This record gives sequence, C-alpha cells and structure tokens, in this order.
Amino acid sequence: MTPRRQLATTVVALAIATALAACGRDEAQSEAKKGDTPAAAQAPAPKEITVRIGHAAPLTGGIAHLGKDNENGARLAVEQANSKGITIGGAKVKFELLAEDDEEKPDRGPIIAQKFADAKVAGVVGHLNSGVTIPASAVYHQAGIPMVSGSATNPKLTEQGFKEIFRVVGRDDQQGPAIASFLASEYKLKTVAVIDDATAYGEGLANEVEKTLKAAGITVLPRERGTKDTRDWKAVLTKLRARDPDAVFYGGMDATGGPLLKQGRELGMKALFAFGDGGCTDKMAELAGKNNAEGMICSQAGIPVQAASKAFLDAYKARFSTDPILYAPFTYDATNLLIAAMQKADSVDPAKYLPALAASEFKGATGTIQFDAKGDRKDAEITIFTMKDAKIEPVAIVKGGKPIKFGEFMRAQAEADAKAGSGAGAPAGAPEASGKAATPAKDAAGK
Repeated sequence: MTPRRQLATTVVALAIATALAACGRDEAQSEAKKGDTPAAAQAPAPKEITVRIGHAAPLTGGIAHLGKDNENGARLAVEQANSKGITIGGAKVKFELLAEDDEEKPDRGPIIAQKFADAKVAGVVGHLNSGVTIPASAVYHQAGIPMVSGSATNPKLTEQGFKEIFRVVGRDDQQGPAIASFLASEYKLKTVAVIDDATAYGEGLANEVEKTLKAAGITVLPRERGTKDTRDWKAVLTKLRARDPDAVFYGGMDATGGPLLKQGRELGMKALFAFGDGGCTDKMAELAGKNNAEGMICSQAGIPVQAASKAFLDAYKARFSTDPILYAPFTYDATNLLIAAMQKADSVDPAKYLPALAASEFKGATGTIQFDAKGDRKDAEITIFTMKDAKIEPVAIVKGGKPIKFGEFMRAQAEADAKAGSGAGAPAGAPEASGKAATPAKDAAGK
C-alpha cells in the first residue's frame, strides 16, 4: 500500500470512530433525558397552609379548671386532625389552636372575638359562659366567622338570628324544665326557694325552673340573688330558713354553689339542694363538704361524660394524664364539626363551608349531631345527677321531655351504635360515639 493510500485509510477510520463516539454520546444523552422524564412529569407536592381555630374560655379565676378542660377537648381534636395529614382545596392543612382567656367577663367576649377576627381564624369553639358568649357572638356574626359553643346554654344565644352561631349542648329552656319536673315528680315538693347569681346563665336557668315549678302547682318563694363572686350567703339563707322550703334551687357555678350549700347545712337547713350544670360537679363535695353535698340533685345540658365514646375518653386520658371533667367531649365535637365541614366543602373559607356546617349530620364523641334552623342541637339530652359518696352519678336522661333511667339509656345507646356500625360522619382522626360507659373521676363541671 502506498503512503498516500495509507494516509487516506487512516483519515477514514478516524472519521468513522469520531462519528461512532458522537452517536454514542447522543444515545447516552437521549437515554439520560428519557430517564429524567418520569421525575420531571411528577406533580409538585401539595402546598401546606395553616388554618387557625380559636378557643375562648376562662383560664384564670374561680372556674379556670372548667375553661382548661374545654380547651383540652378542642386541642385534642386539632392534634388528631394534624396527625392525619388532611388535605383541603388541594393543600395540606396544618390546624393551629389559638387559645384565649376570657376571664368569665362579658366585656372580654367581644374583645377576644375581634382578636380572633383580626387573626383570620377560620372558626371558633367557645365561649364557655353564656354571659360571655352572647356579646361575643355579635362580633363573630359581623365578621362572618362560624362559632360553635360546647357549653353555653342560654336560649338567647341562638335566638338572635345569627346564621354563624351554633351549640352542641341543650338549652336552659330544656334543662330548667327537665330538672324542675324531676324534682316535682320524685320529691313531691310543696315550697321551693330559687336563687341565682345574676348572670345570663344563672338567672336564665332559674327563670325556667321557677316557671316549671309554678306550672306544677308548687309554691316558689320570692327570688333571692347573689353574684358570680358571692361566697357569703348567710343573710340570704337565714331569711330562707325562716320560710322552711322543701328544696332550694341555685342557678350558678360550683365556685359559689358549694359555699351556698355548706352554709345552708351549717344553719341547720334540711331542704333538698338542687343545681344546674354549673354546679353539677364532683368539686361540690369539696366546696360544700362531703356530708353536706350527699344527696344533692343537679342537671347537665347533655349526656354525662362517662357516656361519651370510649375512644375519646381513652385518647383524652392518654394526652392529658387526667380524665375529662364534663364538657370537654362537647368542645371536642365542636372542633371536629368545624373541620368536617371544611372537608365536606373542600374549603377553609368560612363563607364556603358554613352551609356544610349548618347541614351537619355528624357522629362524634357525644352521639349524632344535627342542627335545627336556629343552630341548636336537635334532640339534645338532659342528664339528672345525684351526689353519692362525693361523686356525681347520673340517674336519668331526659330526651324529648321524657325521662329514662341512665342504665336503660346506656343499653339503648350501645344497641343503636352496634346496629349503625362505625365510621359515619367523623373527620379523619375523630372517634365514634360508642355508648360504652367509662367512669372518669370528675372534679368539676363546665357551663
């Protein structure tokens, strides 16, 4: 082969090698691009948003134990929802509970309500006291923020026509007649003294009790009154002792009802003492003295805590290392109702999920919850208790105006739940109402 031909052959070989190398690079790059395609085509991770829910109750003062218990119920619901990674409107939601102390003061209600409005909360659970909840509700209405109370019982709350306002307990015009009728039928009373603490709750409940007693033909003595801070009742009780009533009914909280009962016994009064839900507490045995409180009668605008779902009771005990007091199951349900409505509407915008909230059919820790046109819970139960060995024990449930023995109610509840099965209506993380009895050690009640 001539030198010229050798050179030509070498040039051709180099050209072929270069072409092959370039082809290999193109193929490798093409394969690399193909390998990148699935990752590039993946949808971006959903964004995360923070949704605030407000809770307000007394966290200082004489009934701070009640306020904290209510807050615990709401907090448990929020934490369970967050553990489930709920997605609403295409975004992963982190719920945040904003807790405020309203100090049991009516003028604090609107201030806190405006604070929540400024914080852009999506909904509110609370307040505890009717006297605080009612003025606060006007602010929530103006701001368009849904509010669900787990303990405010004065009828005026839902008689204002505010579409944003709801409650998951009964009303005083249900509770008052229930306990008054029970007293009239079980104790054959002739004369009853009625006292209230001059609050929206205490006076309103006392009015309903008095109305029902009078309708039953029982003589009701002229009304006596204290305040939410009254601890010295001797002057009032001395006056009543001279009239020798068969029973004394007090509309107010345990912090003032306990001293009332104690001082009545110290003055030698043998009358039956009765209270609404604000005084329907184990703590009454401590405040009044175990022997003095024995046999007292009281009512609650809802089912007793031991009738709440076992799943809730167990979760509460595990989280807070104590048992719920009384209304924590209701604030727990109130919080879950807000979350469930947001899920159903696929929106955290109050204006968009409000219709879903109003149309709720929700099975929670306190049973199935539906609202009437006013925002009141349909077919709310009222429970009658007695004090036995320093513990409040339920003796009867009043539903639709008809009393049923507590044991019978629990059996019927368990049978109904067994037939219905589980899983209906609850948001992610919310336990179902089981009707199974537990017996947590209560030390106070909410109002």
